[in-house]
Amino acid sequence: MLVEINKEGIADRFMRYARIDTQSSPTSGKHPSTEKQKDLSRLLVDELKKIGIEDAEMDESGYVYATIPSNSSKTSVPVICYCSHVDTAPDCSGTGVKPILHKNYNGEDIVLPDDASQVLSPVVFPYLKTQIGGDIITASGLTLLGADDKSGVAAIMQAADFLMKNPAVIHGKIRILFTPDEEIGEGTEKLDLKKLAADVGYTLDGGEAGSLEDETFSADAATIVINGVISHPGYAKNKLVNALKVAGEILHALPTSEWSPETTEKKEGFVHPVHFDGIAERATLEFIVRDFDDEKLKEHIGRLKKIAEEVVSHYKDASIEFSSREQYRNMKKILDQHPQVVQFAAEAITRSGLEVKTESIRGGTDGSRLSYMGLPCPNLFTGMQGIHSKLEWIGVNDMAKAAETIVHLSMIWEEKS
Repeated sequence: MLVEINKEGIADRFMRYARIDTQSSPTSGKHPSTEKQKDLSRLLVDELKKIGIEDAEMDESGYVYATIPSNSSKTSVPVICYCSHVDTAPDCSGTGVKPILHKNYNGEDIVLPDDASQVLSPVVFPYLKTQIGGDIITASGLTLLGADDKSGVAAIMQAADFLMKNPAVIHGKIRILFTPDEEIGEGTEKLDLKKLAADVGYTLDGGEAGSLEDETFSADAATIVINGVISHPGYAKNKLVNALKVAGEILHALPTSEWSPETTEKKEGFVHPVHFDGIAERATLEFIVRDFDDEKLKEHIGRLKKIAEEVVSHYKDASIEFSSREQYRNMKKILDQHPQVVQFAAEAITRSGLEVKTESIRGGTDGSRLSYMGLPCPNLFTGMQGIHSKLEWIGVNDMAKAAETIVHLSMIWEEKS
């Protein structure tokens, strides 16, 4: 069946969403972490209702739930959930985003107008070459764009609009879910899985067109608290142990040619310091620890603890408090138990006229946690590129293909049930 997604409509939709500041905050301790995320969630509820989805709602934590009813005569069709997150990353400003539509991209460098030092180049982003002749969207040079993951939100919304307007497309019951706080690792923190009531899920939070991600990092967080020995600095000889200096020495003791994000790729794991805080008496180091293999993840945690203990052992009366906690686990272990979930996605991508690119994510998605919560949930492409930066961009054709893939995937689940 021919599925034609309105490209102008999805571009307008995405730019409308991109203008809304939805950055999450890792330090607020609230759910959602920022109230401004609800600005987009409320808009999405309004738009869902306008296209005829009557039960669209946002709960107090900022989650949006909605249902496209089944139009199939079959009663055995599993309930599918399509999910994207509304928040943008704290890494780069998301205030005052000015999305710019560059029509009929010609393959040359694009100088972003509000900061001429920000140049989008096919030398840095070879994937730009696949967009020649199509339209792309960037920010203006002062902020991120928010393609991660408003391109996913736009794809789901455009697919929902298509399905509601084309009842000849037969599908089972579809649940739509938009989450807050994915970028700070809390996208499922307040999710009501019983309310969602889905059997399988797909996040729309991936990169190049055709990509299908069925594997993520496993992730832990580690914290090292250094307890120094405080003394008046004027009378500190042979007494003072400065916790800040000890913390700095621990950082210096980390390997420089391995074991870090800047020195690893593909299936290699890493340990990455993300926060350093304290005073002379007491200092705290926070790390994220990543690997595709759970056993190797444990080894990284043990190695980090050993490095810290070795450094502190040279300082009399100083001590450390070491702790770690699980963040998420590699979803492949769960997805391998439900092979049809990935197989049907691959078929949908193929029906959309794309080559399937099965990939592993050097990161995580809401799908990582959802899979372990009982909802097998691989990740589908949206086309997003240069994420979390001022050079973030998205191809309109890619977003349209993501929406088309959603439509085909919905049909496939109905056909094969």
